[in-house]
Amino acid sequence: MATIDTRRDQMFPVLDAAQIETATRFASGPARDFAPGEVVFDIGDRHSSAWLVLRGSIDVVRRDGLAHEAPITVETVGQFSGELSQLAGRASLAAGRAGTDGCTALPFDAAHIRALMVGSAELGEIVMRAFILRRVGLLEAGGSGSVLVGRPDAPDVVRLQGFLSRNGYPHTLLDSADDAEGRALVERLGVLPQELPLMVCPNGTVLKRPSDAEAGRCLGITPDLDPAKIYDVAVVGAGPAGLATAVYAASEGLSVLVLDQRAFGGQAGASARIENYLGFPTGISGMALTARAFNQAQKFGAEIAIPLQVAKLDCGDRDRQAGQPVVLELTTGDKLRARTVVIASGARYRRPDIVNLAEFEGAGISYWASPVEAKLCEGEEVALVGAGNSAGQAAVFLAAKVKQLHMIVRGPGLEASMSRYLIDRIRAQPNIELHVGTEISILEGNPSDGLTGVTFRARATGATRHCQLRHLFLFIGADPNAGWADCVTTDAKGFVVTGVARPEGRPALPLETCHAGVFAIGDVRAGSTKRVAAAVGEGAAVVAQIHSFLGAESSTA
Repeated sequence: MATIDTRRDQMFPVLDAAQIETATRFASGPARDFAPGEVVFDIGDRHSSAWLVLRGSIDVVRRDGLAHEAPITVETVGQFSGELSQLAGRASLAAGRAGTDGCTALPFDAAHIRALMVGSAELGEIVMRAFILRRVGLLEAGGSGSVLVGRPDAPDVVRLQGFLSRNGYPHTLLDSADDAEGRALVERLGVLPQELPLMVCPNGTVLKRPSDAEAGRCLGITPDLDPAKIYDVAVVGAGPAGLATAVYAASEGLSVLVLDQRAFGGQAGASARIENYLGFPTGISGMALTARAFNQAQKFGAEIAIPLQVAKLDCGDRDRQAGQPVVLELTTGDKLRARTVVIASGARYRRPDIVNLAEFEGAGISYWASPVEAKLCEGEEVALVGAGNSAGQAAVFLAAKVKQLHMIVRGPGLEASMSRYLIDRIRAQPNIELHVGTEISILEGNPSDGLTGVTFRARATGATRHCQLRHLFLFIGADPNAGWADCVTTDAKGFVVTGVARPEGRPALPLETCHAGVFAIGDVRAGSTKRVAAAVGEGAAVVAQIHSFLGAESSTA
């Protein structure tokens, strides 16, 4: 059953008189009267308030980019509108009109919603749970958000679906060839094949083959940043380490900006199930774990900018001039400034040395195994390369969806690099065939049709085996993503070195780089433990060191 059927009371709670009185103290303005049918908030509105109904009602509806509209609920006295978009001041995903008798409602903008959540633990729990469940309801129900039109297996469609899914945004996919409405839209707009996929944003704007950045702007995901503002902390990377920093720093009153070029969660966010994270004995998906952290960071006021990519870290001469901000140059040409910077950009997926690999990236080759990829290869024969925990989690997840899974391992086995519980689970899957001492030697197919087959080669004997398949998953580790931060010292493998002696004689902070006020945490840091829990721990620990640095800087200013 859908969440709206099983948890309606939590999705749409009714505040009692005492709770309404408490909430009133946190309102961002006076109550406002709306005439019958008047728009209270609309889809695509940026910085739209949540509204607490004091009289009458609000009819709340969802609508997709093609103007298909469906009711969600009717908010009556004591109920409030809004979902996660309102928490961060992003574009609204729902619309509300005053009911037949009109309504009187009290506004709460993003800052005042956050103040209510922090100022009243009871109401904060009610509102946060409702906001999360309402987003879940929008994702489950369909018929809201953006509409994608294209071939379901086209690389750009898969990319956009991954971008929207990883950021928790609802969307609908129409096959441009087999779906009548999708085909009609393409014909009506005169769209050429090379211009697909189309993305129809909730406000009706049509984008042709958009980039993630263009999609983010159209959906209102990407915030408008003030280049004149100097943040206390700028975090580059919204994986577990960066999100932990955001939660702890923002909850302690520091102004925090988090930037990521794709989505929150990092590589951990793509994990189908994490079973060795403390406190989750039954396991939790990487998306669920990092989404909670993402919402928690926003609750405390951290500003999260996705998708924005940092092109260069300019450390400047702050080692010689205390108080000088660090500058982050974006690929858009914009510049942002912060008193401290935390490098939490993790690692990039490693690519095996196969001649024509790039031709099939996004056209049969994937570096993660999300529900999007699992649906594309359901019931088929697939191959997966890797022997680490990420590979094991992906193999177990995919085995439940596919007909046959070939697991390719270069080494003699899994024991040296994979947790025992995953090894046991893999061996228990009847449709996983393990190929040890083996590597991929040949990829077959072409860019237009995608991958059609692979050849495995035994490293010891040179014996080969050919399999016809259309999906290959690569989990062979990752390289540090620190090329943009070339002003800091790295080791021979490119990982950022921390804890180095300070030129001004100040004792080295364990997570500080060679430049004052520039820190590194998580997988990108030399010597770090490549585990989610370790990344979260470093994200928390670095905040104490940031306070120490800022305190010392203030005392010498």
